[in-house]
This record gives sequence, structure tokens and C-alpha cells, in this order.
Amino acid sequence: MTETRAEAEFQSDLDLALRLADAADAQSLPRFDAADLSVSLKADHSHVTDADLATERAIRDMLQSERPEDGILGEEFGTTGDAQRQWIIDPIDGTANFLRGVPLWGTMISLAVDGVARVGVVSMPALGRRWWAAPGLGAWASTDAEPRAIRVSDVSSLDDASISFQSIAQWDEAGHLDRLVALSRRVWRDRAYGDVFAYMMLAEGRLDMVAEFGVKEYDIAAAFAIVAEAGGTATAFDGSPTLSARSALATNGVLHTAFLEQVQTAG
Repeated sequence: MTETRAEAEFQSDLDLALRLADAADAQSLPRFDAADLSVSLKADHSHVTDADLATERAIRDMLQSERPEDGILGEEFGTTGDAQRQWIIDPIDGTANFLRGVPLWGTMISLAVDGVARVGVVSMPALGRRWWAAPGLGAWASTDAEPRAIRVSDVSSLDDASISFQSIAQWDEAGHLDRLVALSRRVWRDRAYGDVFAYMMLAEGRLDMVAEFGVKEYDIAAAFAIVAEAGGTATAFDGSPTLSARSALATNGVLHTAFLEQVQTAG
């Protein structure tokens, strides 16, 4: 099949995103479980480590060298440049896990075009796993073996669905704890896997829904791009495709409308 011009352009962006992930892993993994890890509190009382800062700097340095015309939105150093083509970075998603020595953390790198996440790479080096996707190029995962194509599940009934709600506290703070309880009674299985790993399990077809509140663009952009290319659907809780609504509902696509109806209706 002939490669389209758009696919060729996204291939270049994806190749860069994968190299950015290599640079990120080189910063983050040596600091994981380090006895001298430096940890401080940000203004919002969330934690930041020296690894978060060094990882984002490494990514930004490469982007400023190779894509100086593109904008950047990062968790630790904010927004720079034009937002029409914007790289969205979470240097360490799951910092709380990182600083406690729990290996469920990862770097999230996305290219958004006109506010839509198009390219996504998620690297979880403590697990030796990586996922990536771009329009027309498929969604992929790798461990130590050859990369393999991934796809969301074909589960078509809420009764058979396995979900990750991420955090009871999130739903409670958003005033939707009753809806979470009702949802847990409706599905086959519910767990709070947390952070980006849950979205990647959704993209691999191991879960059927991931939902959370209080998220920023950098918390979800890469995951949204990968879930979409794997055949799923990712929106805010109001059903809009925006990254800025501070909520996320990602599903296998088949069940998206049913899940939207379930979470929009009080228990």
C-alpha cells in the first residue's frame, strides 16, 4: 500500500518521539529507587523529583534542536511556542509510584495538531515496555521481543466489561462517587490500576474502560493518541474530544456510548 504524505510526515514525528523516549529513559531509569533521589512539593502539593525535571529538560533540549518551530507543553516547565503543533510531555507520569519505588510509572510524549493528540509514545522503562502510535501507522507495543500491533477489545456488553476507575478520591472530589459505585455494580470487574498503565492495557485489549477526573493535557494526550489508533475512543466525560476538560473517558469504542450514559447518570 502506498504511504500517504500525511503518514510520511507523521512517521517522521513518530521517529522523533521514539528517540525522545530513549533520551527520557536515559534520565529517569537510573534515578528510579535511588537512595539520593531529591523530592520536593510543588505549589499544588504534588511531588516532583530531580528525575522529573531532568527528564523534561532532556526532551525539551532535543525538541528545541530538532523542531524549533513547534510548541511545547510540559508538566514541569509549562508552555512555550506555537500551539498549532504542540508537543505535550509528562516526564514521569506516576511520580508518586516513582518516589516510592513502585515500577508503574512512565514518560508520556505526544504531538497534538490543532489541539488533537495525533502521535503518542509511552515508555515504562522499569517494566521494559513501550507503546506508540500515529495516524495510519497503527498502534504498537514492545517488550524485549519484536514490536507487535495492538488493538482494543471487542467486548460489547457492560456486563462483561473490565474497567479501571483510577482513584476513588478523584471521583469523590468531583462529586461523582455515587456514579462510580453504580458503575462498579454494572460491570464484570473493576480495579484502580492507575496512571498511564491502565490506558495502555485498554489499548492492548486487556481492559474495556479507563476513566478519571482532575487530569491535565499532559496526563492524557499520549494515551488518547494510542487508544484512538488501537481502535478505541477517548473523550472527556461530556463526550467531547478535547484534552482540556479535566476529565477522561477512554473505552474500546464499542462501549463508549454505554459508558457515557452510565457515568452521566447518578446512581
